[in-house]
Amino acid sequence: MPIYEYECVDCGHRFELKQSYNDKPQASCPQCKKKAKRVFHPAPVIFKGSGFYVTDHRSAESPTSKPAPESPKPKSETKKSTD
Repeated sequence: MPIYEYECVDCGHRFELKQSYNDKPQASCPQCKKKAKRVFHPAPVIFKGSGFYVTDHRSAESPTSKPAPESPKPKSETKKSTD
């Protein structure tokens, strides 16, 4: 059985409730016993492809892709030996 998140309409308390797929999305707040509504979270969308949008992951061969700038390498310190 899936677990759904609910939010109380009156006091704003959020809680989780295990319900069957066939159950109606109705619940009451465990704190104030008033009506609660189900909270829906958006599904993450990841665009991968040949570069339809600027935020897409492009292949390295793409003519519009720019190489990533190289980070500066740290200088190694040389120690002078004293006799």
